[in-house]
Amino acid sequence: MIKNRRGPSILQVNILYLVVGIALITLGASAQSRNIYTGLLITEYIIILLPSLLFMMFNGYPIKQTLRLNGVNLKQIILVILIVLFSYPIAVFFNFIGLIILDKFSQVMTNPVPIPSTANEYFIGFMIIALTPGLCEEVLFRGIIMSAYDRLGRKKAIIYSSILFGIFHFNAQNLLGPIFLGILFGVIAYRTDSLIATIIGHTTNNTIALTIGYAFTKLEGEMDAAMDAAMDGMIFPETNEVLLAAVGLGIIGLVFGIIVYSLIKKLPPAPKIRTGDLDGSAIEELPIQYEDMGKDMGILNSIPVIIVMVIFVILHYKLLFS
Repeated sequence: MIKNRRGPSILQVNILYLVVGIALITLGASAQSRNIYTGLLITEYIIILLPSLLFMMFNGYPIKQTLRLNGVNLKQIILVILIVLFSYPIAVFFNFIGLIILDKFSQVMTNPVPIPSTANEYFIGFMIIALTPGLCEEVLFRGIIMSAYDRLGRKKAIIYSSILFGIFHFNAQNLLGPIFLGILFGVIAYRTDSLIATIIGHTTNNTIALTIGYAFTKLEGEMDAAMDAAMDGMIFPETNEVLLAAVGLGIIGLVFGIIVYSLIKKLPPAPKIRTGDLDGSAIEELPIQYEDMGKDMGILNSIPVIIVMVIFVILHYKLLFS
């Protein structure tokens, strides 16, 4: 079978994003309301991962090249884990700023994702809440979507795919943090040229949140407090403490940001991959090229994304304007 060397178009992936997004807030939400763990498995593997793989197979896109399924070495793995570890407080800071803004309009709600209280629940939580989204969501966002957005240039590809990643959570309280993490994972993806690296990073971030929740449960025995602290990364302060907390988190985020930047600079870039041609000689494997390289997305290509944004606003209308 001859592979489609053009790679997925922006319009195609935006339509895929729209279809998966609608399925997420309908079928996925319904499944999660019945049983959160089973619902999350259905959401990630059937609603997100399966359509992504079928999309590439039916269109004949080379899966390995489109998804950047290249290996990573031990140094890259260690540095990715450290980068995400030091980035976690920064993501917390951005979510905190979002919560401050939302608190002006409505009461901040707790995150419904369950927090483990036993070692067995922690293992199940790791497999379903940490590893599964790390795998499935990275295939869609740092794999298919960012690959299509490459035609706009790397900076735009990272920024646009990160915004889509943040909106895809369909949670205004958890919007800015995922956008920041999407940018971080995008940088890691380009630096290492490996989706495996971003899967490790995404899984690490979710594991940190899960571990914080588990620790709070073990130390305090208060599930509600643990839920707030782990999944939102903080317990929302009283009005008089907001400014002080924001400044404190901002300072911590700045310091950790400097560390993260230095770690990214130390992250070994991906080596050039060489493969044999039909004559048996070695040639360099070039990335997918696009005729409209460097251009912007365009109105037609933007329509599916605009629809998702409208849906996002409608779903949060009461929260934002009540």
